[in-house]
Amino acid sequence: LFLAVCAIGIGGTFQYGYNVSIINAPTQHIHKFLNETWTSRYHKELNPDLLTFLWSVIASVFSLGGLCGALIGGSMAIRLGRKGALLMNNIIAILASILMGISFPTGLFELLIAGRFLIGINSGIGICVQPLYIGEVAPKHLRGGLAMGTSIFLTGGILTGQIIGLRELLGGEKYWPLLLSSSCFPAFAQLLFLPWFPESPRYLLIDRGDELSCAKALKRFHGSSEYRREMEDIQRERFALDGEKPKKPWQLFTDRGVRWQLITVIVMTMGQQLSGINAIYFYATYIFEQAGISAEKIPYVTLGTGACECLTALSCGLLIDYVGRRYLIIGGYLLMTLWCTVLTFSLTYQELYSWVPYVSMMSIFAFILSFGLGPGGITNTLTAELFVQSSRPAAYMIGGTVSWISFFTIGMLFPFIVNGLKQYCFLVFLLECSFVAAFIFLVIPETKNKSFLEIKKEFYKLNFGRN
Repeated sequence: LFLAVCAIGIGGTFQYGYNVSIINAPTQHIHKFLNETWTSRYHKELNPDLLTFLWSVIASVFSLGGLCGALIGGSMAIRLGRKGALLMNNIIAILASILMGISFPTGLFELLIAGRFLIGINSGIGICVQPLYIGEVAPKHLRGGLAMGTSIFLTGGILTGQIIGLRELLGGEKYWPLLLSSSCFPAFAQLLFLPWFPESPRYLLIDRGDELSCAKALKRFHGSSEYRREMEDIQRERFALDGEKPKKPWQLFTDRGVRWQLITVIVMTMGQQLSGINAIYFYATYIFEQAGISAEKIPYVTLGTGACECLTALSCGLLIDYVGRRYLIIGGYLLMTLWCTVLTFSLTYQELYSWVPYVSMMSIFAFILSFGLGPGGITNTLTAELFVQSSRPAAYMIGGTVSWISFFTIGMLFPFIVNGLKQYCFLVFLLECSFVAAFIFLVIPETKNKSFLEIKKEFYKLNFGRN
């Protein structure tokens, strides 16, 4: 099981985290490339406003690709299987790497845009299918910890991207095309290792009706003595579904039986993206400078933020099946509310005392730790647990779509929010974190050690009333 999670993760959410972080290091080099390409092609200087626009397109087309990936990820998982969809997804990543790698020698910045769009599609599919696969292969007493593999590989991808993007490695001017095309390595790794593991047993039995292959897969994942209990659980779910076909996303919106599960996924996904984590990274450089850290050393301090996220994802993975989902996610949002308050005060009085910037620094790391311990990791885990087999792929498509739209929206609006409100922007995020914590407290039951059918019954009263 552990090796399967690693094989699934390396070409799944690892790609998302890696490609989000590697674009930051070569910003200046890409600007220079755009200028030189434009001058040699049109024999005139590139207008600064047009340069900003082209750079914005290169940076934001990734989220547009991610949205497209989320929209097709669930359908791929149904048609090709969970394993088949992930394997096919690597072809997109390799093609994207080739396009980004040859953009510089060919002098075609359009290839860079196309490559970023394709790697966005790859990330959108990966972040949709990976938690789907892991949630279905894990036994219920380990489901939380194994599902945290999604978050661990995502944060591991961010940290790896930050390290490889250092100017001593591939962040220098000569090597940035190699840096952007290096996402082919996780793709090759998954193509090498994932074929050794079976398809999702739930998919084999419930969607395909292949009992023999399901039993073989369960023996591989759970051992020949333990697999029968899981087999019985899948059989019960299959019987309850009574041949129900996988649903389309729009069918979930009209299905009263999953109304509150769907509202929960939408609120949690939006809450995760709009929680202020992007504001924290935006302010990090400014706060580090105020604390007296030189500009050359800031990339190394920023590695600490990536390491923080990775550490909390691992900690959450160890705690989730003991503490439970509700306590961790509510606690995470409440702690983020506290650090938003502290940051608002510390940034307001930044110039007043010499020690205040260090309070801001501490708050940044504490906010990231709180995010990783709750919302960062558990949101995807709960999406897998709140739905039965026929609704799960569509739920991930909806959750993924909401996530990418929120990601794109905050990317577009965030500079205006910061310019308008300055440090008081954290008051907006404080209110948002408080609202999501209250919603989870009132709506979401504890899902620890419960089967998918038991969780569905928990929502029955909410969806249909007490009668």
